[in-house]
Amino acid sequence: QRSQQPDSGGSIQYHCGTNFKLTSITMAGKAGRGKKSQTRSSKAGLQFPVGRIGRYLKQGRYSARVGAGAPVYLAAVLEYLCAEILELAGNAARDNKKTRIVPRHLQLAVRNDEELNKLLGGVTIAQGGVLPNIHTVLLPKKTKTA
Repeated sequence: QRSQQPDSGGSIQYHCGTNFKLTSITMAGKAGRGKKSQTRSSKAGLQFPVGRIGRYLKQGRYSARVGAGAPVYLAAVLEYLCAEILELAGNAARDNKKTRIVPRHLQLAVRNDEELNKLLGGVTIAQGGVLPNIHTVLLPKKTKTA
């Protein structure tokens, strides 16, 4: 029984019925190829897509020209903000003994943080609810018992 299967190196291996295999090495797929391309996101150590953000900046007509560092910087800022919000939302989910972050946890995270609340003051989070708050006037009065 003889089968031809290309492996990762572009070579074809002939498997025979015995315990040995004959390999003919070819340079298929290797000719004219330099180093493997590296994304700008990985060069910057980011998870957010630098190329896509750069494309959006160009297509958005915000400026006639977009510098090479602008999409990298914007991707880094967006990634930091997302990481900050998700960290606080994860803490809120853990406080409520949940393993999944839902919009309510995002709302609690943003509204309980002073700086994020200021940044996202005019933002409505769908299905977020409101912060639990009872005005002091509505609380029962404390009476002295002697």
